[in-house]
Amino acid sequence: MAEKSPDSSGSVDQCPALSPEQRMQSPGIGASKWVRLNVGGTYFLTTRQTLCRDSKSFLYRLCQADPDLDSDKDETGAYLIDRDPTYFGPVLNYLRHGKLVLNRGLAEEGVLEEAEFYNIPSLIKLIKDKIRERACKTVQLPIKHVYRVLQCQEEELTQMVSTMSDGWKFEQLVSIGSSYNYGNEDQAEFLCVVSKELHNQSYGTSSEPSEKAKILQEQGSRM
Repeated sequence: MAEKSPDSSGSVDQCPALSPEQRMQSPGIGASKWVRLNVGGTYFLTTRQTLCRDSKSFLYRLCQADPDLDSDKDETGAYLIDRDPTYFGPVLNYLRHGKLVLNRGLAEEGVLEEAEFYNIPSLIKLIKDKIRERACKTVQLPIKHVYRVLQCQEEELTQMVSTMSDGWKFEQLVSIGSSYNYGNEDQAEFLCVVSKELHNQSYGTSSEPSEKAKILQEQGSRM
């Protein structure tokens, strides 16, 4: 069979040029591996390979044209996803390189919410681990104490110390002498310094020892 020869001008038939949108939507074209997403009004361009990184995810099903997904497209052919684009960025980057990178000001809880929506188990676990680590660092902050100074007589001292509860513990005892006499017997009086750990709560008093408590402790150490 004879082959068709070019015309007298020497030109041959050529395929018309396609716009970027047409190339993305045309099967068999190299650019078809690219997928355009419209997330909350912000466009993201990525590859099918990236979106299909986790076979359990919403994005994988989207690329497979899952009939159970009600996935609409806008006029440019981008998939419409009604989610926050600010937190989608870290999710997409995780699928690209397997690392969670958060810009300053982004809350891990916000990315966790998106990871759960897109159903990416490995990212969900990673963020939850980071949140736990952050919580542990908060718990390990230096412990502060609140102090109280109680005045009591000698006969009350034993009962007072033995009945302390709710986290209060004995710190120091300072003798301040007798306040009155009964014949030849003196009734001694004491100042008892007690303390309690302050666990990020307000007890209506300063977390640091009062000036009076410091003075009393200094006096007691010299007695």
